[in-house]
Amino acid sequence: MRLSTGGQIDRSRPLDFRFDGVAYSGYHGDTLASALMANGLKVVGRSFKYHRPRGIFSAGSEEPNALVILGAGARAEPNVRATMQELFAGLEARSQNRWPSLDWDVMEVNDLVADFLGAGFYYKTFMWPKAFWEKLYEPVIRRAAGLGALSGQADPDANEKAFAHCDLLVIGAGPAGLMAALQAGEAGVDVILCDEDRTPGGSLLSSTEDVDGMAAPDWAAEAVARLEAMPNVRIMTRTTVTGVYDGGTYGALERVGRHLQHRPGPLPVDCFWRIVAKRAVLAAGALERPVAFQDNDRPGVMLSSALRAYVNRYAVAPGSSVTVFGNNDDAHRTARDLLAAGVHVAGLIDARHEATTDLDLPFYPGAVVSRVTGRMGLETVSLRTHKGEVKLQSDCLAVSGGWNPSLHLTCHLNGRPVWDEGIASFLPAPEGMPGLIPAGGAAGHFPTWEALESGRAAAARALEEMGHAVPHQKVPEAEGAPYSVKALWHVPGKGRAWLDLANDVTVKDVRTAASENFRSVEHMKRYTTQGMAPDQGKTSNLSAMAVLGDATGRDVAQTGITTYRPPYVPVPIAAMGAGGKGRGFAPERLTTSHGRSLAMNAPMIEAGLWYRPSYFPRAGEKTWRQSCDREVSMVRQSVGIADVSTLGKIDIQGRDAGAFLDFVYANTFSTLKEGRVRYGLMLREDGHVMDDGTTARLGPQHYLMTTTTAAAGEVMGHLEFAAQVLRPDWDVRLISVTEQWAQFAVAGPQSRALLEEVLGRDLGSDVLPFMGWMPVTIGDVGGRLFRISFSGELAYELALPARYGESLFTQLVKRAEARGGGAYGMEALNVLRIEKGLLTHAELHGRTTAFDLGLDRMMSRKKAFIGQAGASRPGLLAEDRERLVGLRPVGAVQMIPAGAFLFNEGDEAVRESAQGYVTSTAFSPTLGHTVALGFLKSGPDRIGERIRMVDHLRGVVTLCEVCEPCFLDPEGERPRA
Repeated sequence: MRLSTGGQIDRSRPLDFRFDGVAYSGYHGDTLASALMANGLKVVGRSFKYHRPRGIFSAGSEEPNALVILGAGARAEPNVRATMQELFAGLEARSQNRWPSLDWDVMEVNDLVADFLGAGFYYKTFMWPKAFWEKLYEPVIRRAAGLGALSGQADPDANEKAFAHCDLLVIGAGPAGLMAALQAGEAGVDVILCDEDRTPGGSLLSSTEDVDGMAAPDWAAEAVARLEAMPNVRIMTRTTVTGVYDGGTYGALERVGRHLQHRPGPLPVDCFWRIVAKRAVLAAGALERPVAFQDNDRPGVMLSSALRAYVNRYAVAPGSSVTVFGNNDDAHRTARDLLAAGVHVAGLIDARHEATTDLDLPFYPGAVVSRVTGRMGLETVSLRTHKGEVKLQSDCLAVSGGWNPSLHLTCHLNGRPVWDEGIASFLPAPEGMPGLIPAGGAAGHFPTWEALESGRAAAARALEEMGHAVPHQKVPEAEGAPYSVKALWHVPGKGRAWLDLANDVTVKDVRTAASENFRSVEHMKRYTTQGMAPDQGKTSNLSAMAVLGDATGRDVAQTGITTYRPPYVPVPIAAMGAGGKGRGFAPERLTTSHGRSLAMNAPMIEAGLWYRPSYFPRAGEKTWRQSCDREVSMVRQSVGIADVSTLGKIDIQGRDAGAFLDFVYANTFSTLKEGRVRYGLMLREDGHVMDDGTTARLGPQHYLMTTTTAAAGEVMGHLEFAAQVLRPDWDVRLISVTEQWAQFAVAGPQSRALLEEVLGRDLGSDVLPFMGWMPVTIGDVGGRLFRISFSGELAYELALPARYGESLFTQLVKRAEARGGGAYGMEALNVLRIEKGLLTHAELHGRTTAFDLGLDRMMSRKKAFIGQAGASRPGLLAEDRERLVGLRPVGAVQMIPAGAFLFNEGDEAVRESAQGYVTSTAFSPTLGHTVALGFLKSGPDRIGERIRMVDHLRGVVTLCEVCEPCFLDPEGERPRA
């Protein structure tokens, strides 16, 4: 089926490949689809539900049928669109969703019982008998579900993720995109031009029209050459923008090595980009839609524009006798190009009664295709004319039902398309999306001359919005008559007319959904599976909505359209999660003092993703307890140094920063004075405690929040959600600065003297009171000093830029050791905080409330805050809830293991009798016995009672006394000294 001349393939570079084990050949420049078509293959796959034979339908990423498995073994990649896969020597592809072969598929028996497998049959059929679900229904459904299959082996290929920034992102390199990039490039701004094809040009590559006096592909090549000569323009081919996100962020998938037989070195298969742009021009063009009629899914039925692409770009004739059917002038273009290429046209059918043509071929105005015949390939086309039925012998039918703007990306941030009667399709919302300007076919400008002007105007508007001058850019002359279309969604008749080829959804299925009251487009979509999975509504959506509207007595505008969501094309999980193996999956985050801690022989333990020292052993110490007890005593009696850089640090600024903190914290922060620090409690929306921490006021509109190490990421996400979704009207900005600061706790009675020596200044309480902060300098390095304590002692936290962290830690430890102190690790830190009754996520485990923790008085009654309503529910304020208490052992047994349960002395140790549980425990060298924190029913009312602790796992039973959770310095005199 290869044409003897023409096309943009390189006939001097033949390529051998295999499909379903059979050897074929193509040329460099072919796609797998064009090569299969050139070799005469009609059937390339089987449909999802009925396993009907399916052929190539389109020429781009909208392809619903030609999905294949590429490669073999661990490198097998299912559901690759043959229309997007570039041909290379040695390519190995297999058809999918068939057994045992493509020509003879056992599961085609489904098609014989199609009347019983209509829309929603699974909801109605698999409800009974109930016992059949696990034993019969589910196993059968799971076996039949899906299309291609993964190998089940580890992926041996490399993938990457990358980041880019630009002033203007141009999405699509068709006529509008090229013009927009030229306009912005000449203005000198940074431009990224993305296109999913290997060659920029879009529709120009398969066009026979002239642009600026030269062939359309030649003009596109010249425009690309101009852009490549501009240092401020970056062209990214084989790159599809897949999603639009907040803040001008765009996701994009680049197919890096999928077109190569042998990838050099570590070249990845795919790269997933995060592109941040000040403005973007959406020049993604438009997608042609089909018309539904009886058996319109047969191999050989394809989109009119796709047929043009195969003839003009790939020099392939999809059939020896082609019929063209449409409701707009685009069908006439296809017929003209076929004749010019020497392909026989059996007839041109135009649904418009007023249509005319000057082409020398059988012409049928006011007629429609009513059905086609041929199981494994098209054989005849039946027409319904005003004179009666006409049957044409034809092995290929090109269908054009009009064009739909590719507005998907405008919907990703909740843009709502609007109906345009002139083009019989939806257009992007007139107000558009922030920073995203549609142009060309994506904005409903289909003729080439309109697309070129639209692209230039969109770029000019973006430049003006960014404050740049707009240089004059001549728009080239181009052909193209005004777009004219007569809405035609389906042709009434007997038999099944197919809307969604990927999911086997018919006109009857949509009408069935409507009759069963699934009238909403979203409900119909889920009931029928229309527009799901491979298709994502690209070719089927609008026609299905029109059928639904007709069935419910509404027009298309009233019916609406389903919501488009990212990604625009499938994105391999391996690309999106590139680097997510081993340390990439669980990164090892190291503090600036890590190397020094290792040099001091400290064993490291994981705290979240961070590695922190457990303890610092010294000569003669044989167990961790000996080191831990020494470090605790050292802090209580002298001075200790601990690296607390892992605490989350979030910089919050803006006119409404104080109000924002009031909103996210249960207590009030807007009244906090500059130079002061306040402890805060943060709740989830359900009223349970999310995290606690301190926040310092650095300036009039500037705060620094600290979080626990474990919850730093969760809190950051919570704050972003609150700022962007709950209070987008407030002027507040926040950013994590955890890694930018190295921060060290200096704790103990001699901490002030040590720091006064380091800083060379007085740090008395009149200079820096408890819960205050001040800027400091060490030499010419600026930092911050906070007077806060997580040990219950006089303590400070000193923060310097991270690059000075190791040096500062070394100096602090050296000076502490000279005073009889030294470094302390996580074990000692935990003992110190339990002695003082301070909380970590052992207590803030997601099921506790401020009331449970004895912190309910912190919840302000004068303001609204997240979690206020949830925390006020009676059930969360019941006196018999498990509430925080301290525990100390009574008698000979001293162990109180964490995780043990608490029981009344005389009760049996079973679940029904449990009174509470232990969360944290430690031996206190300060007090000489074990201390623990836990939760006990009506805990604060039971101070002084004895309770039995039982640990079935370890076989430990201990009698405990219930006490206040603060075991040391309950008046808080030490940290305020």
